Amino acid sequence: MTVPGYLAVDSGGSGLRVAVGVPGRTPAAQRESREPVRTGARGIDPEHLMAQLVPLARACAAEAGVGEPATAVVGAAGFASLGDGLRAELPGALARELGVRRVALAADAVTAYVGALGPRPGAVLAAGTGLIAVGTDLTSWRRADGWGHLLGDCGSGAWIGRAGLEAALRAHDSRDGGSAPLLSRAEEQFGPVRGLPGQLYPRSDRPAVLASFAPQVAACAAHDPVAAGILRAAARHMAESAAAVCPVAGTPPVALTGGLLRLGGPLLEPLREELAARLPHALQVPAEGDPLHGSVRIATDLAVDRLTLPGEPTMLHVISVQRD
Repeated sequence: MTVPGYLAVDSGGSGLRVAVGVPGRTPAAQRESREPVRTGARGIDPEHLMAQLVPLARACAAEAGVGEPATAVVGAAGFASLGDGLRAELPGALARELGVRRVALAADAVTAYVGALGPRPGAVLAAGTGLIAVGTDLTSWRRADGWGHLLGDCGSGAWIGRAGLEAALRAHDSRDGGSAPLLSRAEEQFGPVRGLPGQLYPRSDRPAVLASFAPQVAACAAHDPVAAGILRAAARHMAESAAAVCPVAGTPPVALTGGLLRLGGPLLEPLREELAARLPHALQVPAEGDPLHGSVRIATDLAVDRLTLPGEPTMLHVISVQRD
């Protein structure tokens, strides 16, 4: 006999991850796609998301022996600024296709927060190709940066990679601030740097291409003061964003999450120093889980009417729906 369950979704830059389970237990089945959800004139495309999500959700439910998911949580990259279409169409589509009766739509920064810290006051710095800081005192959400590689994401993988490539080009031109080691690394990865604009500017995945050079900056940092300076500047930007959202009362936890942490010591050591200087009242803690884990936590609490996180239309939007 099947029982009602929950559906938890993480929609990010590399595709969808889906988990199905029953409240009070670990997820019984997981699936993923490798195709990111498209964005268009109305923001994140709800039809494209559903086209990927429905077969994954049904396969998970069948494997887990779970009936129609009564509760669904969808964490989506870009939801805060590009989520109008999802808010308008996704709850009804989930009800029609999967029998969902209660839906929470969340910014991926929110699911990253809950995955890292759970439902408690604090701050989370989510750093990958892009960067955003999110904090809450459980009465409202605060966010800093997350404005994309052209307007912000300061300290992100794309930011570090772009700064490293600029230093390489400065060395090529014999300008101040150049780095011969980064020039050598750039030519190994991309070929002659004169061709970089033609390789980079026409591409729709420019942030990812820029971020792909961040590990080269970290690799040079031990012996190249220019590379080390880039990482120190990145750490300063990251700590500024965390400080902007962190609660001021008590001893709030601050966690770091995201793929940029794989750069290791060359970034993490100055970042820990900057955080300690800017947030002396906070406690740096390891992240407990990732954004999908956060979606599962929210779905579990929502299913048993125990959700204590603040609701805001662009951050965490909860709605009850009826099937047509």
